[in-house]
Amino acid sequence: MKIVVSVKQVPSRDSNLRVNASGTWLDESDLTYEINEPDAYALEEGLQLKEKLGGEVIALCAGPERASQTIRETLAKGADRAIHVQMEDAAGLHSLTTAKLLAKAVAAEKPDLILTGLQSEDLGYGQTGVLLAELLGWPHATIVMEVEPRDSSLRVKRELEDGWFQYVSLPLPAVLTVQSGIKKLRYATLMGIKKAKSKEVKTISASDLGVDLKGAGGFSRIYAPERKKSAQLFTGDAKRAAAELIEKLRFEARAL
Repeated sequence: MKIVVSVKQVPSRDSNLRVNASGTWLDESDLTYEINEPDAYALEEGLQLKEKLGGEVIALCAGPERASQTIRETLAKGADRAIHVQMEDAAGLHSLTTAKLLAKAVAAEKPDLILTGLQSEDLGYGQTGVLLAELLGWPHATIVMEVEPRDSSLRVKRELEDGWFQYVSLPLPAVLTVQSGIKKLRYATLMGIKKAKSKEVKTISASDLGVDLKGAGGFSRIYAPERKKSAQLFTGDAKRAAAELIEKLRFEARAL
């Protein structure tokens, strides 16, 4: 089985986030980066499927040159090769544009399965995998908790609300967006790190894929939430004041 796993490089969770001087994105001068955690679980699922069924796992990443660090991490963990869609101005890229780039980059591979994380930790749109499936014309399932491969199909377990689950059968090829925490993540071994240096990384310029990046969307302004302090006194009858307080807590503060 040929499995493509889409991964993204995001700022580390312990990074000190500050808005840049133009107010359009984060100040990246002192940020550190890591693999998007939901994508790490998608990678783990892909590697375990390969161990069961054979085949290969291909890491797919769209991002600037620094994303090569994240790509090497996927190779060190067991991915067989990688595709890097290189673009320097990837900040705040819209999900649809990202999905178009990934669809173009993966078309020649003709994979049996594409896995993505449920959402990215920096933007959290949760739409890239769904849009990618639509562009390819493939069936898809989201919030996947388990994957059971069959002859030419998959049976997956989806997480729903309030502790409910749904089981869905999909023909191959398909796209799955994987929920975090479904498997225990593996660490890259010393041997894996050494082997990663010799594995193939195919670099494709985003401009060569024929995707219009001008209408990619973006942010007009980013700013930290304003801190406000206020006080309100409830006077008069105690019972009425208590009722007003409960109403404020329930509908304005959303604390109840």
